[in-house]
Amino acid sequence: MPTPRLPTAFVAACLVLAAPLGACGDKPATAPRAPAVATSAADAGGMAALTAAAKKEGSLHTIALPSDWANYGALIDGFQKKYGIRVTVENPEGTSQDEINALKEHRGGRAPDVIDVGGSFAQSAARQGLLAPYKVAAYDEIPREQKDDRARWYNNYGGYISIGCDAKRVTTCPATFADLRRPEYKGKVALNGDPTRSGSAFAGVYAAALANGGSFDDVQPGIDFFAELSKNGNFIPVESTPATIAKGQTPISIDWDFLNLGYADAFRKNGTDVDWRTAIPFDGSFAQYYANGVNKDAPHPAAARLWQEYVFSPEGQNLRLGAYARPVLMDAMEKDGTLDKAAAEKLPTVEGTPTFPTEAQREKARRTVNRGWAEAVSS
Repeated sequence: MPTPRLPTAFVAACLVLAAPLGACGDKPATAPRAPAVATSAADAGGMAALTAAAKKEGSLHTIALPSDWANYGALIDGFQKKYGIRVTVENPEGTSQDEINALKEHRGGRAPDVIDVGGSFAQSAARQGLLAPYKVAAYDEIPREQKDDRARWYNNYGGYISIGCDAKRVTTCPATFADLRRPEYKGKVALNGDPTRSGSAFAGVYAAALANGGSFDDVQPGIDFFAELSKNGNFIPVESTPATIAKGQTPISIDWDFLNLGYADAFRKNGTDVDWRTAIPFDGSFAQYYANGVNKDAPHPAAARLWQEYVFSPEGQNLRLGAYARPVLMDAMEKDGTLDKAAAEKLPTVEGTPTFPTEAQREKARRTVNRGWAEAVSS
């Protein structure tokens, strides 16, 4: 049966034609504005003018973008090759909170031009006045619930919480959150970071809440679940990464499906002695997108905006898909013939139609996790 996908919208005409970025937004604004205050490519004088300004800047500064996360390695290489703009990545293994902290604390060349963070972190950054309003060419086609109505952030790609497991170190891999209570998993279960700082770990707690009688309005059962796993010794406070997996430190990892699936490919390609398998737990099905935004005080404002256009172009969206991340414009691209069908067919099958917490629900859950996590899992 067809693979259910996260809800998307019809793509803009410029995406339909799969034309180069310069083909959209070329009509200059009546009075072109400086890139630092431009709210669209047209506002900056058109794509050609924005591209020229970005090339003149020559650099894009990013933060917390690991090359193996949702195909950022290929996206960065593609952007550099296409525009000749050098991309630097500070603290590649950083968290969403690290990105927000950098927006507030860094100035000048060290400040990140753009961010990629979990939804609750994007909303927090917008409330704090840290992000610049900017509408990419496809902004109107992004579903309303997947973007800020002032265009300070909008979702780009997403996935489902999954359970990854090394079948060479675990006799029977878990398929549900309920399975994780089994004594055989003592000292084996990990998250991808601290949920007070990491968007993926936060989502893992949210998913656990749904699996244990909680709801979008009540994340506490998720905290209680990990408190239970910590007390019985199953949960370990080690951030799961490809390195910890390869060493056998974190043989079971709750993380996004696009990461767990990507790790499996990498382990096979590199000949790593790991048999990494991925299951999407039906008892705690939780989907989420990651949001992109432009730093209000970006040191390279034109390059920041050009990067946004790139990651929302068919080229950028298909690169996401190539790493199992579901692009926000996926259904529209399939309809209009711009989708990489071979990559789409590799996505795991999921059941039902995903639903998403509101901004208020996410913020409430984030406050609850921030307040109660440390005490719940302390040994």
